[in-house]
Amino acid sequence: MRERLSDEVKTAMKGGDKARLSTLRLMQAAIKDRDIANRGAGKDAASDDEIAQLLAKMVKQREDSAKAFDDGNRPELAAKEREEIVVIRDFMPKQLDQAETEAAIRAAIAETGAAGVKDMGKVMAALREKYAGQMDFGKASGLIKGLLG
Repeated sequence: MRERLSDEVKTAMKGGDKARLSTLRLMQAAIKDRDIANRGAGKDAASDDEIAQLLAKMVKQREDSAKAFDDGNRPELAAKEREEIVVIRDFMPKQLDQAETEAAIRAAIAETGAAGVKDMGKVMAALREKYAGQMDFGKASGLIKGLLG
């Protein structure tokens, strides 16, 4: 993933695509920050799974910002955030659709032996381990509650 990001930065520089280049550099900086934090904690550089989680977090931040800009009547800033989301999502693993998400949740519930809402943490941990960067865990938690409750 790092190699692809580096190649894309070079391509954006050569092509003069300043908006894309800016977003790609933000992504590189976030990954480098994670690497530094891992080094401080005695861990290895961020894995592709960690990078996928980081990118999902970046998308979520930009979605929240775009909504805030829309609410504040600043459509040009909201559009910029949405453009960044498109670039970031290009590097993320394929997102699970509603049916796939529900099937994954049902499998995780069966696998962990979850019986009620109090076991929700076990189910979320299992899902995060298997589907990092592929699932919106905010939406998944609502589905889990519905299935366990």
